[in-house]
Formats: sequence, structure tokens, C-alpha cells
Amino acid sequence: MPYFDAASSAPLHPVARQALQASLDEGWADPARLYREGRRARLLLDAAREAAAEAVGCRPDELVFTSSGTRAVHRGIYGALAGRRRVGRHLVVSAVEHSSVLHAGAALEADGGAVTEVPVGRTGAVSPAAYAAALRPDTALACLQSANHEVGTVQPVAEVAGACRAAGVPLLVDAAQSLAWGPVAEGWSLLAASAHKWGGPAGVGLLAVRKGVRFAPQGPADERESGRAPGFENIPAIVAAAASLRAVRAEAAAEAARLHSLVDRVRARVAELVPDVEVVGDPVRRLPHLVTFSCLYVDGETLLHELDREGFSVSSGSSCTSSTLTPSHVLRAMGVLSEGNVRVSLPSGTTGAEVDRFLEVLPGVVAGVRRKLGAPVETAAPAGGAEDLTVDALGRRCPIPVIELAKVINDIPVGGTVTVLADDEAARLDIPAWCEMRGQEYLGETRRERGSAYRVRRTA
Repeated sequence: MPYFDAASSAPLHPVARQALQASLDEGWADPARLYREGRRARLLLDAAREAAAEAVGCRPDELVFTSSGTRAVHRGIYGALAGRRRVGRHLVVSAVEHSSVLHAGAALEADGGAVTEVPVGRTGAVSPAAYAAALRPDTALACLQSANHEVGTVQPVAEVAGACRAAGVPLLVDAAQSLAWGPVAEGWSLLAASAHKWGGPAGVGLLAVRKGVRFAPQGPADERESGRAPGFENIPAIVAAAASLRAVRAEAAAEAARLHSLVDRVRARVAELVPDVEVVGDPVRRLPHLVTFSCLYVDGETLLHELDREGFSVSSGSSCTSSTLTPSHVLRAMGVLSEGNVRVSLPSGTTGAEVDRFLEVLPGVVAGVRRKLGAPVETAAPAGGAEDLTVDALGRRCPIPVIELAKVINDIPVGGTVTVLADDEAARLDIPAWCEMRGQEYLGETRRERGSAYRVRRTA
């Protein structure tokens, strides 16, 4: 069964499995102790730190291991903010950061601090100029992911790092998605990553803090990991994480080129095989293994279930697959179609035959879901009809508001308008995106007591 969700968690790398099993017999003791078993454990831990530091591009004494990537992000943000509290309590982030960064920002705001979210364009990338403009004299820390976890867009880390350096602001880079493919561009001050993203075991993160960065670890003092990551180290898992990072780096150039070609195939063929699809993310500056697209008139949850029935494990940022019934913050920030969203992220070793079979299955699956939902079939435009129509989709979830709009757009003459009443948060993204895809004019949103009224003028 092809597993196409490596961006969530990559399969355990064979090297990680071997290293984990081998170190279980040697790495169980306390590395802080001076007896024989403790010394053996310390040697394993030091070797793992050196290997990870080499991959990151930092000194071994600048890197600590944490219990997860999220913990590394939180430790990094809170420690840097505390270390620079005399400067201020202002944090700058991009609007598409991982939720761990945004949650830390929300906690800072709740505690009286300030956060500025730098917007992104439709490809998901920040503008270095816009990021630089968000920096203030009281900015204590800036955060920018190296590459986006949902759409694969690579961020301009070097340019943003230059702006931060000029402003005297440290930059924390979340490198969880990109570290397997190569080191992050120079200029960062802090870096966080997560082992299960590159084929290491879950429960291991890493945090690097450059020498000279003002940093004050938060929480009770602990003698482990330079006081930056309290608790007994899981040495077998750390050894496996470092070994697998070294292994995937050795394979990265060849595997990136191979997977890049397979993703190019998906990007090109999906738009040809499936009508009304928007492929999102930067087509050039992107991770080699990840592609995301959204399908009009499709319930994302049903689409994922149907693909699973066909043997493909994929993920989605669609509100239709979320318990909150809101689109992912990444798609929302980009202003792209969210309904029927599919993220395909290929693990190392994925074959061309597996990708070809996915492309064979996908059109029929999407067509079947659209039939179940009563999606419209294109018909010739009528000669006349009412000038204005109102569609009541209140209480109905994506993609129903857009389906109801598409059903009636040809019932009005060119120049007429359709008003869609909807209280589904996804409609705020999906109706404008539908208009752009179908050549209709989006007139805007008016808030109502229940939900909103979205007006569309027929121009085509």
C-alpha cells in the first residue's frame, strides 16, 4: 500500500532501525555517571551530537536533543524571548508557520506580548521586504520555517536572515521539513527540527542555538543538555535519529532529483486528468517530494477515504477533514482553494509505478465523489433568466456552498449576480477561488447575523 504522507511522518529508515536496536544494549545507562556503563552511554550521546551538528552546520556544543520537534520550537522561542526581554516582547512570524510556532505566539500575546504575522503570496512564500518591514526596535525574536509543511514552498531564509542580522534580531528557523534534504542557508541564530520527519524515531527533536545568542532557558533548572532540555536523554532514540539523518543526507542529492521528477509528473498530470483542480505552492522553489492540489466540488474527507480504499495514504488541509471545520491556516493565508485538498508527500524509495497508479486512480475517485455530492455538469448558457439569485447554504459545509453556486450561475444572464449565504468558514476562501478558476467576478462578502453573504457577478 503506497504511503504518500512523508511530510507528516517518514517511515523509519533502515539505518535508524539498526542503530536503535544496536544502542539498546549500550545506551541504557545514565551518561552523567562516571562508571563503565555511564561512560559508554556518554560516548554514544556525544557521537550522536557530533553527527547531528555536522548535518545542521553548527558546533556540537550548540546543539541539544529534546523530546520532540514541538518541544524544540517552544524551548527555542521561550528561551530566546527571555534572553532578550530587555529589548522587548515582540515576536515576528510568517502567517504559514507550523502550529507549534503560532501557538507559542498566541501564548506570548495572552501574556501581554505582541506578535506580527507577515503575510504570504499565493505561492506561500514571504516577501523579504515585507518581513524586514515587520521588524521593530522592540523585536526580540523572528521565526521563519525553511520550507512549508503543507505546500512545500521553500522560504527565502538567506534574505530574511540578512534583514534580521541588519536589525540585530535573532532568527529561529523551523527546519523540520527541509533538514533531510540539506543544510539551511547561513544566517540563522536558532534552529529546530524533528527526527520523525527524516525517518528517525518519533520523540526526538533537536535545538541548535548559536554561540553569542542571548538565551535564558525557561522552567526549573536541569543539568542535562546544557539546561535547555530537561529530563533523562533517550539515548537509543537519539543515536537512531542522528544515524538516520546522516544516512538520508548521504542519499539526498540522488533521491531529491528522482522524487522531484515524480512530483513534476504529478503536478503536470493532475491538472490534465482532473477538471477544476488548482495545484498550489511554488512550482520551482519547493521541496522535492511534496505536491498539494485542491479539487472543486469535492468533500476532502470523502476524497481521502476513497483514496485510502484504493490503497493510497495521503493527507489534506481541507476544512472538510478537520474537526474545527475551518481550512488550514496555510491555505487561508495563501488565499487558495481549500476544498478537496490533497497533499502528496513521497517517502524515499517511492517508485514511478506507484505514482502512475495514483494518477490512474485519482480521476475516477474525484469523479465519483463529485457525483455523490451532486456537483454540476457544464451546460450551455441559457438566453435569459433572473438578474439576481440567492442561494441559501447556511448550515451546509464545504464543498456544498460552492456546488450550489455552480449549479445556478448559468441560470442568470451575463451581468447578473448570485448571492450565496453560508456560515462555513471555508466559503471565505473557496468562493473567491472558484470565481478566479471559472472566470467569474467576485464582488465581496457582507457579514450577516448568521454567517456571510458572498456576491458573485456572472461575467463568462
